[in-house]
Amino acid sequence: MSMYTAMLAPVTTASNLGINASGVRAIAEASGQDDFNRIALVVKTLRLSVWFSGFFGCLITVALSSWLSSITFQNTDHAFSVAFLGITVLFANISIGQTCVLQGTRRILSVAKISVFGAVNGTVVSIPCFYLWGEAGIVPSLILTSFFALLTSWWFARKVVIADIEVSWAHAIAEAKKLLGFGLPIMATALQGVCVAYFLRLIIANQFGLAGVGVWSAAFAVSGILVNFVLNAMGTDYYPRLASVALNNALIEKEVNAQLEIALLLALPALLATVLFAPIGIELLYSGKFNDAIPILRWSVYGIFGRVISWPLSYIIIAQGRGKFFCAAELLANLAHVLLIYTCSKLWGLPGTGIGFMILYIYYFVFMVVTAHFIAKTHFSLGNLKLILNSIFLLVFASCMHIFIQNHFVYYANSFALSLVVIWVVLRRISRLTGVTLNGFKARFKR
Repeated sequence: MSMYTAMLAPVTTASNLGINASGVRAIAEASGQDDFNRIALVVKTLRLSVWFSGFFGCLITVALSSWLSSITFQNTDHAFSVAFLGITVLFANISIGQTCVLQGTRRILSVAKISVFGAVNGTVVSIPCFYLWGEAGIVPSLILTSFFALLTSWWFARKVVIADIEVSWAHAIAEAKKLLGFGLPIMATALQGVCVAYFLRLIIANQFGLAGVGVWSAAFAVSGILVNFVLNAMGTDYYPRLASVALNNALIEKEVNAQLEIALLLALPALLATVLFAPIGIELLYSGKFNDAIPILRWSVYGIFGRVISWPLSYIIIAQGRGKFFCAAELLANLAHVLLIYTCSKLWGLPGTGIGFMILYIYYFVFMVVTAHFIAKTHFSLGNLKLILNSIFLLVFASCMHIFIQNHFVYYANSFALSLVVIWVVLRRISRLTGVTLNGFKARFKR
C-alpha cells in the first residue's frame, strides 16, 4: 500500500501543476482586497483547470502503468491495478481544487471538517476491503477513499458563494497562465518531495525488502501523525494570513513568531509521548512484528522537531512569491535527504534512516534561519529561543530514560507523570495566549 501511494503521488503532483498553491495565494490576495469579481474569476478558472489537469494525470497513469509497475515491483503483474488507480489522480486533483477555494477564503472550519470526514470515510470503506479481499483490497480501498474525499470536498465547496460573472475562454486562459507562472515552481518543489519519498522506498526495498519498507513507513507514520496534524491544520490558516502581509517585514516576523510558539506548544506533548511510549504505540497501531520501527521512531522525532521549528520560516519564501528560490532550496534539501538516508542506512541499517532524517532537518533549520534573515529580516523572539532549547532538553531527557530505567512499570509510571506535567504547562501557556480556558471550552462544547 505504501508503494502504491508513493508511486501515484508524483503523477498527482505533476498533473496539478502547482495550481493549488497559486490558487490559494491569488484567492487570499483578492479576498484581502474585497475584490469579489477577481475572486470569482480565480475560482472559476481554478475549477476548470483541475478538471483538465486531473484528466491528463489519469491518462498518464494509464499510459505508464506497465512501466510504473516494473519500476516499483520489479514486474508488470500490477500494471492493471496501477492503470485502474489512475482514477484516483483525477479525483485528487478535483478535490484539491475545491479545498483551495475554502482555504483561500479562510473557511478553516470547513477545511478541518473535510480532513476529519475524509479520514473517517476512508477508514469505513477501507476496513471491509481489507477484511474481504486482503491484499487485493488495497486498490479498491484507495479508489473508494479518493472518491469519498472528493464527495466531501464538493459538499463543503458548493457552499462558497462567488460573484456570478461570465468568464470567457480568453479570460480563463489568461488567468490560468498567471496561476501557472507562480504554480509551476511550487509544483516542481512539491514534485521533488513526492519523488524523494518514492525513491526512498525503492532504496529501502532494495536493501531491506518490502518488509523493510513496511517497518520504515510504520515508524514515520507514527512519528509524524500527530505533529503533521497540527502543522497541516495551522498551515491552512497561516499561509493565506502570511501572504496578506508578505510585503511588511515587521508583520511577517510577528506572524512567524506567533505561529512558531503555538506550533511548538501543540507539537511538544505529541513528540514527547512518541519518544516515551514508542513500544506501546507500535504494538497498538501495528504489531510486535514492527518492533524494528522503535529505534527509527525515536531518532526521527528529532527530525520532526526540526520540521516544526523550520516550517513557519519556509512559508515566508512562498508568501513573498519567490517560487524559483523556494524550488532551488527544496532541491538541495531533497538531494541531501536521499544521500543521507542512503548513506546512514548503509552504515547503521534501518535505524540509520531515522538518524539521516534528523541530520537533514538540522541542516534545513539552519538554512531557513539564514534565509528568513536575508529576505525578510525575520528573527526568533527570545521567548521562542528559550522554548526551543527547553523542548530539545526534554526530548533528549525522554530519549535517555529507557536506558537508565530498566523496570517497565517504573519507566512507564515516570513517563506518564512527565507527560502530564508537560501537558499541564503547555495548556496553561496556550490558555494565556489564546484566552481559551477549559471551562470556556466545555461551555462551547455544550452549546
